[in-house]
Amino acid sequence: MPAADIIIENARVITMDPSHPRAEAVALKEGAILAVGTRAEVAGIASAATRRIDAGGSSVLPGFIDSHIHLFTGGAQLSNLSLAGVTGFDAIAAAVRGRAATEPGDGLLMVEQAAYAMFGADQPITRHLLDRVLPERPLAFFASDHHTMWANTAALKMAGILNGYPTPPGSEVVMGEDGLATGELVEFEAFAPMATLSPSGGRDALGLLGKEPATPPTAAQRAVDRALIERGLAYCASLGITSFHNMDGNFYQLELMEEIERAGGMIVRGRVPFRFIPGMTLADLGKAEEMRRRWTSDRLKADFVKIFMDGVVESYTAHMFEDYCGRPGVKGSSFFEADEFDAICVEADRMGFQIAVHAIGDAAVNRTLNGYAAARRTNGPRDSRHRIEHIELLAPSDLPRFAELGVIASMQPTHAPGGAYPTEPILSMIGKERLKLGYSWQTIRNTGARLVFASDWPVAALDPLYGIKTAMTRGPIFEGAPDERQSLHDSIAGFTADGAFTEFTEDRKGVLKHGYLADVVILSGDIEATAPEAIDGLSVAATICGGAVTYERSAA
Repeated sequence: MPAADIIIENARVITMDPSHPRAEAVALKEGAILAVGTRAEVAGIASAATRRIDAGGSSVLPGFIDSHIHLFTGGAQLSNLSLAGVTGFDAIAAAVRGRAATEPGDGLLMVEQAAYAMFGADQPITRHLLDRVLPERPLAFFASDHHTMWANTAALKMAGILNGYPTPPGSEVVMGEDGLATGELVEFEAFAPMATLSPSGGRDALGLLGKEPATPPTAAQRAVDRALIERGLAYCASLGITSFHNMDGNFYQLELMEEIERAGGMIVRGRVPFRFIPGMTLADLGKAEEMRRRWTSDRLKADFVKIFMDGVVESYTAHMFEDYCGRPGVKGSSFFEADEFDAICVEADRMGFQIAVHAIGDAAVNRTLNGYAAARRTNGPRDSRHRIEHIELLAPSDLPRFAELGVIASMQPTHAPGGAYPTEPILSMIGKERLKLGYSWQTIRNTGARLVFASDWPVAALDPLYGIKTAMTRGPIFEGAPDERQSLHDSIAGFTADGAFTEFTEDRKGVLKHGYLADVVILSGDIEATAPEAIDGLSVAATICGGAVTYERSAA
């Protein structure tokens, strides 16, 4: 056997390989796993040139796979002020004014992770309220779910939308009785003009809109955008992530990533979709075909189609079968009519694409499942592994259909109330009866369906350890609701082996096994000996992707 390039020893290896679940050491050679075994067995294939990493008794896992992120926007927002957990006018104003003082100028100040009720349950966020926070400088708050933005008067004027802005159905610049915008911007098209005021000129968000830059970016602009993506990649690597599934995409973003890959900087493997949006025709799927043809490497692929079916519960845009509590006649809506969506699914499935659909409300989930069923009836069964993203509400009659149709439930543990978010706002909007099947990880798993976990960064924290901790510890949403807590094994699998299965790479990724890709994460401690509530207190000691060390805590 040839000598290893790297040996990780004195480790508690969790391989995720059911035929060999535990080991003490892992050897890596030329980007692949050479051996997994006892410390003595693996030590025998070292040479003087082998790098030996002592894990110190800590856990070693397959590299984390985050199956739902937005890399470009995440990288662009890393330096923005976060108001996660900050509530009340005084605290919010102090944080915003403090950041404005450290970043002087008259450009837009963008704030992340704003909660809908951060100023109080009965206090709507308006331009007038934000004018009190920062009166002269343009200011915008991005909701934590990234489906709503609020802007002050100066920002609305700078973006040219104080007097309104035409948007497609599902998006809205909310107007006041005075004929001017209130400051609330609902869904992507509504706040797109505001995004153009960011350092990237809004180019980071174009993939969400399924658009390309209106004019070719200059060399300087491309350099800015490439640096934002590289910063996002480095952040992923620092958290043990070796692969990600992007949930927005366009040719521009893919071309930037290709440049990074050619320069040896694609330190995390990525999948990027073709974004199908309302108003497109089936002929537009030809662009998805072109993407799939052009990007095929193990570092960068473009091999699936992403669609939004509805919005989010918090802004009453998630599509529900029944009215929202206290909002007669308000059910939200789907962005595609049923027949139209069925036709999209049939054609994309016929072309061999995996489809991933954002669907949060129970009616949106139902419409998505119906589309997948239509594709199966028309094209015949195949191993499509179509996905539904989020699935926050679910009609009881749809529960068994995931397993029946082979649909993967792609869910984000940190989205659920009772974890990072309070329960009461969602409970007051949805009610207990519907929430019995809310965020129903284990209930769906019990039907035999396949789950995969992710973060939806930058909507929620990227750290997979935080996701694992939340999956294991978030109890019933209310007394009498199902207990959806996950085992440690299933939680880790959600960010490793299940992620590989979801992207059709279970034959070479997501498991520590001879011949598989050398994607490995070394933790700072023993995850199996750590209380579930403290798992996010662990950190990443080192990340290895393709046999190359992409992050080391001591060198960070």
